[in-house]
Amino acid sequence: MAQVHSHSEVLLLNKFSFCNFPSKLLQRKRSCSFTRNDAVLPNHRRVQSSSPVALKVAVADDVKKSSNDTEDHICDGIESDVLPHIQTLRRFPKVELAGKVALVRFDSTILLNQELDPRSRSVFNALFTIKYLLEFGAKVILASDWSNKINSNVLSAEYVADVFSSALKYQVVTIKSLSFKISLDVGAFKKTDILLLENLSEFKEEVANCSKFAQLLSSGVDIFVNDSFSLSHKILASTVGVARFCYACVAGFHFEESLFQLRKMAKLDEKPYAAIIGGGNLCNKAAALHFLASRCDGLIFVGLMSFQIMHALGLPVPPELVEKGANDAASDLIQFARDKNITILYPKDFWCTKIHHPNQVEIFPSHGWEPVDIGPRSVEEITSTITKCKKVIWVGPVNFRFSSQYSNGASKLTGMLCKVSQGTCNVTVIGSMACKAIAKVSSSIFGLNMVESGSAVWEFLKGRMLPGVSALDRAFPFDIDWSAAYHDPAQPLVVDIGSGNGLFLLGMARKRKDLNFLGLEVNEKLVTHCRDSLQLSGITNGYFIATNATSTFRSIVASYPGKLILVSIQCPNPDFNRPEHRWRMVQRSLVEAVSDLLVHDGKVFLQSDIEEVMLRMKQQFLEYGKGKLVLVQDECDTKTNQGGWLGENSFGVRSDWEQHVIDRGAPMYRLMLSKPSCVK
Repeated sequence: MAQVHSHSEVLLLNKFSFCNFPSKLLQRKRSCSFTRNDAVLPNHRRVQSSSPVALKVAVADDVKKSSNDTEDHICDGIESDVLPHIQTLRRFPKVELAGKVALVRFDSTILLNQELDPRSRSVFNALFTIKYLLEFGAKVILASDWSNKINSNVLSAEYVADVFSSALKYQVVTIKSLSFKISLDVGAFKKTDILLLENLSEFKEEVANCSKFAQLLSSGVDIFVNDSFSLSHKILASTVGVARFCYACVAGFHFEESLFQLRKMAKLDEKPYAAIIGGGNLCNKAAALHFLASRCDGLIFVGLMSFQIMHALGLPVPPELVEKGANDAASDLIQFARDKNITILYPKDFWCTKIHHPNQVEIFPSHGWEPVDIGPRSVEEITSTITKCKKVIWVGPVNFRFSSQYSNGASKLTGMLCKVSQGTCNVTVIGSMACKAIAKVSSSIFGLNMVESGSAVWEFLKGRMLPGVSALDRAFPFDIDWSAAYHDPAQPLVVDIGSGNGLFLLGMARKRKDLNFLGLEVNEKLVTHCRDSLQLSGITNGYFIATNATSTFRSIVASYPGKLILVSIQCPNPDFNRPEHRWRMVQRSLVEAVSDLLVHDGKVFLQSDIEEVMLRMKQQFLEYGKGKLVLVQDECDTKTNQGGWLGENSFGVRSDWEQHVIDRGAPMYRLMLSKPSCVK
């Protein structure tokens, strides 16, 4: 039974023993770590950072610190539905940036503050994203929304351009293509390497995610870089819509760091684990609180939500502090925590002011008094609890009146968290108000994990998809142990993209034991079936991975120790290959990766039973193959039909769909491309 004391006492659900319990929420068999193994800028005369040495040292330290957590696995690459693994600027090939135009959606709440805090990792990462692109030869277009609520001086795009020019040491020029609804003139880059679009908050099409507006935003753009994590829970033209029109969509360094913090927050790697929860609106955050209760060993309420917990337990609470409709949600949370043996704490005393005499401050609430901050006994109790923890997250403000001058409790809490973070406790601070409180108290905030966007984090904790994350290209997040996948990983490699039920690849693996065969298929169930077939048949030169090959092909195949000699794409689903489909299989990024990784004299085999699909694939491989791929003409005219298609499958092994089409007497459209050593 819960022990409920007087109004000035603390609520203890069961004993504060920090017991572990199993949970299936977001549980993964293997971990993925955030590593900046190749993010250091080369020497370049145009970068004039106020401290270039400090810039490189900070990045190098990050690499060293993060790489200690890296684990190499051979795995299936199955992703969390809520937080999929995405392509990042850090892992995007540097050589592909040269000469490209990159649209960077930056976070105005970070880069347009009254003062850019040089200690802030968010500021560092956000600026680093832009400098990184410039260093490797990309042209940059900056886009965001801003208002005078962020910075009272921000009134025009010209002012924002001056801010960036000062921070980046590059000239930033404004353009007004959006107001006139005209496409970007790439000639504007003759004067500068950085262009700034108009304030997106002035366009209603931004919030409506208007397709035409998104297309206008992305006109002339090759690569979309989203570095505004604080808006990832919203569907905007500049964060979601533009992804349809750019051949590569990746996360910037600030965005990637924020995702890393979310994944780390959900892990059960360090115990005891406690969550300090401030702010209000318990009813809307009930699902998120249940998630935290399933991961943490203790929930510590320090904000307005603490009164909802007290009210649900029958303790006296001022009526104006009771949230309408939150009693049932609070009672459910208490019962859930009790069933899981999770501790819930709330303040045992408060600093209060007299309603009619706001300058009078006393401890403990009474009639006519209004709580404005947690009291000293509460701070002492929280401190005693936190010092026992190995992992702590703090989300939401501590004080009860946002405009209140009383923040003694918050100051002591931040000081205590800064102190424990210097030891063995891993501390993550979430939300702009909590991060600001930390920055005021601590002279060094690099030891703390900070995520300014509280709204996006709450949506993640509720188990909801973040549209801004889902719009980006997928990535394969694990390193593959090829020696475990193949008996001889040095053999030449054949990759079948969209391998389906694997009949073609399995047949080829039996026929050519001198080659290794890799099937990339997005359907997890089919991959599981194919792996079972490999095991039953004893095939040691075949392997299947569940992944979206459109965006992960390069990262997977580039790590293979042998040569890539053949890539096949057979009978892709026509519904997913329409030009307007965001997730169509054959995209520019895939074609470029294939043409780059294919060995000289290597081949690309394409076939489909729908001529329109084949014509489109043919056009895309010839257009985006960088001039490295040429059509292979069949030496025997009898094997080539009037449309120029190959009449027969030269491999002697058919896929299941190919066999089905032939059995019903329908035509197959085939072609072969080659990567010759010397192209005219």
